[in-house]
This record gives sequence, C-alpha cells and structure tokens, in this order.
Amino acid sequence: MQSIGLIFMICQLTYLGNFDMSANYIRISPKQREDETLLHDRTTIGAFVGPIVKFTEINDDFAVLVGGRGGLIINHAFIIGAGGYGLVNDIMVDNIPPRQDYFLEFGYGGLVLEYILRPRKLLHLSVHTLIGGGSLCYRDNWYEHWDDDAFFVAEPGLDLMLNVTKCFRIGIGGSYRYIAGIGLDGLTNKDVSGATAGLTFKFGRF
Repeated sequence: MQSIGLIFMICQLTYLGNFDMSANYIRISPKQREDETLLHDRTTIGAFVGPIVKFTEINDDFAVLVGGRGGLIINHAFIIGAGGYGLVNDIMVDNIPPRQDYFLEFGYGGLVLEYILRPRKLLHLSVHTLIGGGSLCYRDNWYEHWDDDAFFVAEPGLDLMLNVTKCFRIGIGGSYRYIAGIGLDGLTNKDVSGATAGLTFKFGRF
C-alpha cells in the first residue's frame, strides 16, 4: 500500500510540473493615457445672464455704470461671454474750447473670460476679464452731441459670489478699468480709467 501511495504522489507531482501555469495568469495591458482637454465626453454646458451695477470715479467725479454680462458656462467653471456698461449719471467736463462746460456720455463692452473657483460652494470666487472697446462724447444742456471718440478697454476683476438658489447667484466685487486711446480735449486716459466696486446678479443654469 505504501508503494501505491508513493507512486500516486509521484504522478501528481509530475502532472503539476507539466501544467501550463500561464493559463492561471490574467494579462493586464497598461491603460493608455489620454490627453487632458477642456471639452470631453462628460462636458456640461450651462448659461447665464444678469445685470451689474458699478460704482467708480470718472474725471474725479462719482460715477454709476449700469450694464450686464452673460455667457456659456463650461463644466461649471469656465465662462466665455460678453458684457457691456454705460454711464447713467451726469459727469461734467469743464474748460472745453470755446470755454464751455459739457456733460460726458460714456460706454464700453467686449469679450468676457471668467473662471469660477469651487462653484459648488455656498461662497466662492470668480475671476474675470473684459477685453473690448468703447466710445464717449460730450453733450450740452440741449442734448446735442460733440466730439465722438473711441477707445480700447481692458478690465480684470474679482467677485465673491453667493449661491442663493440653483438658478440665481449674487456677488460683490471689484475691478480695474484700463483705458487707452482717448483723444478728446479736456480728457486723458487716466481721467476715465480707474477702480470700480460693483454688484453682480446672475440668472441661469450653472
């Protein structure tokens, strides 16, 4: 009996020695790395629009600008859109030849690029830049316009936003309005450039 048991064990070892162990292996090919892209299969697209009120100084006088911006929201964070603003209160420019005082009319707009940091948080930051152009002119008391002029504008800014509802955001923030190309008598680029503080309202699908 011992001889039979020994022969049985030898047969088992021989079988295992000849068994193709590679059949028990699962070959795993390394996953090919994909390029990181702005748009991909899981891209989400939203949109918003809303009014904005800005407070600033123009020609050393307090000024109120009213306008708005809107755009497409990519993956809840990147925004490509447009915005525009216009002066709503009277700003006087004096000592204009022939020694007459005029009121200023002023407006600008352009492309807006924006990035939202941690948009799902109740409070979050938004960094944005407007690049475009505008125009201004003088107006007398009889609403006649004089000396139209065009200019370049770049306005980077930062807002602190509050998620009020899924479809509504409100924010406060500031920006700096850089203007170049002013060629009117009585005004310089510095007179219409300057810091602003403002209120932003956004309605849309975020």
